[in-house]
Amino acid sequence: MNLVFFDIECASVHKTTAKICAFGYVVCDEQFNIIKKEDILINPKGGFHLTDRRGEKGIELPYDYSEFKKHPPFPAVYSFIKELLEDKNNLVFGHAIMNDVKYLDLETRRFHLPPFNFSFSDSQIMYMTHINDFSRQFGLEYITANLNVDFTPHRAADDAYATMKIVEELCRLRGVSPLGIDADLGIKRGRISGHNAVKPSSRAFDGYVRERAAARERRSRNRTKFYIYLSRRKRKKSGPLFGQVFTFSRNIEDDVDTSIPLVGEIYEKGGTYTQKLNECTVYVCQDNDDTVRTKNARQLGDMRITDVAGLKELLK
Repeated sequence: MNLVFFDIECASVHKTTAKICAFGYVVCDEQFNIIKKEDILINPKGGFHLTDRRGEKGIELPYDYSEFKKHPPFPAVYSFIKELLEDKNNLVFGHAIMNDVKYLDLETRRFHLPPFNFSFSDSQIMYMTHINDFSRQFGLEYITANLNVDFTPHRAADDAYATMKIVEELCRLRGVSPLGIDADLGIKRGRISGHNAVKPSSRAFDGYVRERAAARERRSRNRTKFYIYLSRRKRKKSGPLFGQVFTFSRNIEDDVDTSIPLVGEIYEKGGTYTQKLNECTVYVCQDNDDTVRTKNARQLGDMRITDVAGLKELLK
């Protein structure tokens, strides 16, 4: 069985269109000996709009853009790509591959071509599972820097090569073959069939997603409990904290075993609580809190900022 690693670059991407301008791939055997590495340039039949989702920070492809116009459009290379990816003798990989799968599907829709039908693994999910860290998306440049792999970012064939090197290194570190790496990591391969695409995943990643969902539910439940309690508190007209207005960071609010008793003491001593930063005189957060709410509080600069221990001292 051969291994196929591919990457796609687009001239522009929108919700309903993805104008592919380069399809890069590497074919190798089970020992990662390269059989073929190639960049297929494609006339995108449209202009280049290389920006992120916000329309900012445009990337720069390492090609002469006029070169793309000399090549045929996607339908001319469709059959080759389809055969490469759907060959039962090929095991397909990509990095953050769902984007590339989506681009292929959008192009089949644009040119009224039969949809793709193949399974695939994602080296990004594989790496995240290997290090057991799902808190962020790890890009090719980050991973290959750790693995000392040289490549040219956004040149499709080189991105495909970098993906191959990531999988090769994971196989080496875990002592398995590329045919066994999915099972070793608990990976469930993704699949596209009839315009329907299913993401690749892993048991560890699924557990992380479930835990995040449960944590969001707990935060939502605790926040509701906190604000219901807050709405029932009555302001006192005197006390040692009269005139002081308090605000907590979100993570302290969500810890209702801490926040509710503290708010109770604040009101008992004549203070009040607000959700508005520009109205508070004392902001309570953890020292290492770098959330947007806390950053905004620090920038305002006209309030006292303390931690829970400091608040408890103040309440004495």
